[in-house]
Amino acid sequence: LIACWPGIGNIGIMAVDILRRTVGAEELGEIEPWDFFYPRKVLIRDGELKDLEFPVNRFYFKKTEKKDLLFFIGEEQPTDGTGAYAEGTKAYKMANLVLDMALKFGCRRVYTSGAAVAPIHHTVRSRVWVVPNSADLIGEVKSYENTVLMSDIEGRGGQGNITGLNGLLLGVAKKRGLEAICVMGEIPIYIHGFPIPYPKGSKAVLEVLSAALDIEVPMDEINALVQQSETEIESVYERLPSEIKEQLDKLKYVTYARPSEPGPITEEDKKRILQEIDKFFKKEPGGD
Repeated sequence: LIACWPGIGNIGIMAVDILRRTVGAEELGEIEPWDFFYPRKVLIRDGELKDLEFPVNRFYFKKTEKKDLLFFIGEEQPTDGTGAYAEGTKAYKMANLVLDMALKFGCRRVYTSGAAVAPIHHTVRSRVWVVPNSADLIGEVKSYENTVLMSDIEGRGGQGNITGLNGLLLGVAKKRGLEAICVMGEIPIYIHGFPIPYPKGSKAVLEVLSAALDIEVPMDEINALVQQSETEIESVYERLPSEIKEQLDKLKYVTYARPSEPGPITEEDKKRILQEIDKFFKKEPGGD
């Protein structure tokens, strides 16, 4: 099972959807939305309410020569509160429904995917943070190219936290006896707050998933998206004041996987830079 929901930079969902389309997985079914979501849109025609539009959460399936692949792609995460990420009883119920389907199809492994907010520069290659739900999987995930265990990130004390259903599904899978791995593509700390996709992180995730599943995925589509994204980010980056860019350029040289020396940019630097960037964009024409 490969499962994904929208999140920061749409990193996971972009990678998983490209993988789904590459193998030609076809729609299998969906989780009915009534117990999980409010309508996103009410369709009214000629003064009469005709329909309610809800977020869609669909399963897709593909039988291949090597293995059967079950995909689950959700348009929104259920929540009992007001946050953007899954929480509460609705989220737990959905996680179990997804795994009910996985077990029905005989799945032995679950992959989830999302974003890792990291102190990196947008010109460097995104790495993939990995979190397995079993110590038995650590050797395997360490063998994946361009990955780092989330628990090995400097300053985390061997711990970490995954928000939303990507993390919840990992835990529920463990409880129900399923192996699970979460793969998270890096997005620069100064970009993650913007409502834009970050395909460079998606490409890193796609490379790891395709290797783990032994699937050859053409990279033409994601490479084109990366190029377009970099052009757009650079156009914004060049408008930043020179003193902010000087600080952000230090992120090109940050090494934060343990063991490591103190990086060229401190936590105080990061906080100040983000505040200055926020002020800058609030001054921009058309800003909120």
